[in-house]
Amino acid sequence: MEKGDIIRLQFDSYSDDGKLVETTDEKKAKDSGIYDEHASYKPVVTIIGSGRLLKGLEESLISAKEGEDKEVTIAPEQAFGVRDTNNVKVMSMREFERREIEPELGKVVKIGDRYGRIITVTPGRVVVDFNHPLAGKSLKYQYKVLEKIEKETEKIRAIIEINYSKDIDKFKIHNGEEITITIPDSAKIDDSWPLAKFAIVGGIRELVANKTVVIKEIFEKRIEEKKEEAMETKEAPPS
Repeated sequence: MEKGDIIRLQFDSYSDDGKLVETTDEKKAKDSGIYDEHASYKPVVTIIGSGRLLKGLEESLISAKEGEDKEVTIAPEQAFGVRDTNNVKVMSMREFERREIEPELGKVVKIGDRYGRIITVTPGRVVVDFNHPLAGKSLKYQYKVLEKIEKETEKIRAIIEINYSKDIDKFKIHNGEEITITIPDSAKIDDSWPLAKFAIVGGIRELVANKTVVIKEIFEKRIEEKKEEAMETKEAPPS
């Protein structure tokens, strides 16, 4: 594998206490009690070297071969970092009242632009840990590169999937002198599409080809009712 390769990856990751923390396998997620109904359990498409994966996993992927089972243990420094006591904050109960947050032990809260977990609640104060839940832990990844995507049209579809994961199969792609992408109806009304669109174009130019990219949004004309069909809705004349 090389930096810039687009791959399809399946993996299971375990914390240093042996617990499964993330997987691309739905059954394993359910069996381990970590299933999230909002998550998508399927092999992920990613670009090696793009920073979308943990640094330690990215480095391991360089030596991986397609179809090979691999295992790597990643130190905290190359995973979610070491625990930092400066990220544990003592806050007043009045601050939570002002923000209309009911403090509960173990609850994840958003304070400003940061998420943290409440670890202590007393009558006058609340202690919030803003460290990542896996900070300070080593992670073991068992993974397999299922596919190195090499055909241009499939690369384009993969880049769309990386940046916009909805209705992938409904995007129509024509790769000729220009690259034309016809988007599905769902993307037309999705607020996240405009930002994804620019990321997709940039990814195509960097990793596929420096071509003109045409994004098509097609709005079909309305089908007018035929006159005879309209007449049928009128009251029939008396016999």
